[in-house]
Amino acid sequence: MAESLHVCGLMNMQYAIENGKVYVIEANPRASRTVPLVSKVCDTQMARLATRMMLGESLESLGLKDKKIPYYGAKEAVLPWARFPGVDPILGPEMRLTGEVLGLAENFPLAFYKSQVGSGTAKQGKNSPVDCF
Repeated sequence: MAESLHVCGLMNMQYAIENGKVYVIEANPRASRTVPLVSKVCDTQMARLATRMMLGESLESLGLKDKKIPYYGAKEAVLPWARFPGVDPILGPEMRLTGEVLGLAENFPLAFYKSQVGSGTAKQGKNSPVDCF
């Protein structure tokens, strides 16, 4: 899809699935929310690197090296009914996001759990996984 749209770089995709059929709701040649979160997880200033490349520097000149990320990151949308009781929970194509949160942990299940607590989807309680680490 990115090639058909002539996108060079990151692209934000939103899908909906109904009765086993996949629908594309949105395809944006940008990733304004994703890049800061991925940069944080990878400890790499990706926007700065992308800007340098757009200004003519080569990928090789950036001196990037493989690195091991010792933790997992899980991004979750914050939807209005999680923060504002009484808001209509029916989603339209725009999804009505009020933000996003990032859960970081040494394993994926805990990172996902932290993202759910941060978004208001799950409640942190006594003896919750977050309390155990």
